[in-house]
Amino acid sequence: MHGHVVSVLSMAAEVSKSEESRPGLEVIRHARQPYPESLGEQEHLVAERLKGERANTLILTEHPPLYTLGTSAKPGDVVCRNIDGDTIEVFESGRGGEVTYHGPGQLVCYVIADISREQDLHRHVWRLEEMVVRTLADFAIEAGRNKRGIGVWVGERKIAAVGVRCRRWVTFHGIALNIDPNMNHFNGIITCGMADRPVVSMHQLGVSASRAQVEARLLVHAEALFSGI
Repeated sequence: MHGHVVSVLSMAAEVSKSEESRPGLEVIRHARQPYPESLGEQEHLVAERLKGERANTLILTEHPPLYTLGTSAKPGDVVCRNIDGDTIEVFESGRGGEVTYHGPGQLVCYVIADISREQDLHRHVWRLEEMVVRTLADFAIEAGRNKRGIGVWVGERKIAAVGVRCRRWVTFHGIALNIDPNMNHFNGIITCGMADRPVVSMHQLGVSASRAQVEARLLVHAEALFSGI
């Protein structure tokens, strides 16, 4: 469906969830979402996609402060859970990768997509990274890849972490972009297995963009990259 047809599902002081149809891509937005609820939603959407009952879907969301453990995470990767007065919860995620942080000020993008035609998970990860690389370029941030690991980097600092899972060639989980999170919260973990915690945010780079501004540009690139697969 062309254009922006938005169905508001619930309202509080702000829209807590909305859905939008774009060419070849459904978009679900959450103002903020508990992590277990997010996992349940993704599982539901994956089941629908496997049955052919739903188009490829992009979820845009934010989580309360939390650490998620990927399948390669080690017991010592979480070193502290009490930072700046926050007690940070820890969750098993089921995705690939190690431990990462999610919290307010971070845009989390989960992509439920059928990649059965190409059957190339590396290509899917490239699309996730490219979606963010192109978005950051719109804000005059030169970003790219780094031999230290997957994700999106600005020089030697990571600005977006990637972790994916695939079931019968339907993907879920995705990429998290640091707009303006509490960067101290990264000190509680060995971020993506890197003890020096080389992370950065858009605001630290001098770009004071809002989530809405970032989403608007990211959606343009998501549509270009994911609607045709």
